[in-house]
Amino acid sequence: MKTSDFYYELPKELIAQDPLEDRSSSRLLVLGLKDGSIAHRHFTDITEYLREGDCLVLNNTKVIPARLYGTRSGTGAAIEVLLLKRKEHDVWETLVRPGKKARPGTEIIFGDGALTGEVIDVVEEGNRLIRFKYEGIFEEILDRLGQMPLPPYITHELKDKNRYQTVYAKYEGSAAAPTAGLHFTPQLLDVVRKKGIRIAEVTLHVGLGTFRPVKTEDVTQHHMHSEFYRIDETAAQTINETKKGGGRVICVGTTSCRTIESAAGKNGLLEPCSGWTDIFIYPGYQFKVLDGLVTNFHLPESTLLMLVSALAGKERVLAAYREAVRERYRFFSFGDAMLLL
Repeated sequence: MKTSDFYYELPKELIAQDPLEDRSSSRLLVLGLKDGSIAHRHFTDITEYLREGDCLVLNNTKVIPARLYGTRSGTGAAIEVLLLKRKEHDVWETLVRPGKKARPGTEIIFGDGALTGEVIDVVEEGNRLIRFKYEGIFEEILDRLGQMPLPPYITHELKDKNRYQTVYAKYEGSAAAPTAGLHFTPQLLDVVRKKGIRIAEVTLHVGLGTFRPVKTEDVTQHHMHSEFYRIDETAAQTINETKKGGGRVICVGTTSCRTIESAAGKNGLLEPCSGWTDIFIYPGYQFKVLDGLVTNFHLPESTLLMLVSALAGKERVLAAYREAVRERYRFFSFGDAMLLL
């Protein structure tokens, strides 16, 4: 299986640069898993495809303003730091640009000096471990100095930080948003609940590893970076009861999918748990829990597109993407959505 097998042509003007004013007003392409049928709807129509007894699985992670701009102590050279993963209380694994200016021992000053960082090590793929020093509460300083870590294909400035958060975001720790959930509003979730559809919340803190390009031509040689996840007793029970009752488990986003598939036993049931996952789902994978997926349109040759292809089949997915291009859907993080069911 080659990485190039997952390539498709995408006109640049279809890459969404700004979120829609109304989250739920995006379009929805519905792809039938049994027959490959395609329907063009609006996102609020999703409730027509959900049944009483089904369960929506949401990832309640919260994006931190993880992009920091600083200067190198002594030279004043500009340095950009992206927080990826908290290793200890004040030590973070980071992506630093330019890396050549961030050798071990380098001190970086941010903002008014309320935050400083020392590079203490170089780790996998050139990432830097940085130990931060500050007075007060780190999260408050980060909220003041940091910016939302929008993907590089989004070049417009985000006017409202909350538009890169889901309305149900709770637990801080992500370097990127679980973007399939951006389409839901509190009102739409109320409609879902009133229809008798259960909601289970899990947590997976999204790292940039999910979005890193696949650099190997052989898909199976790609290695995913690990991400922290947690499933509490309530979520596990809700999902298990749905499966036992004959309902469908429909994940909102690839991160929710990877969370429950990482934690599932051979019988397809979940136990409350937490840990790190580097699960890589591509065609040939047998899903243990998931029955359907809500997701955005993903980059060509990406691990996310491979996951979707594992569920619906590569040819069907690429045909649906070609249809979406013809119909001028909006792509990627702030774009339109797909329902695979």
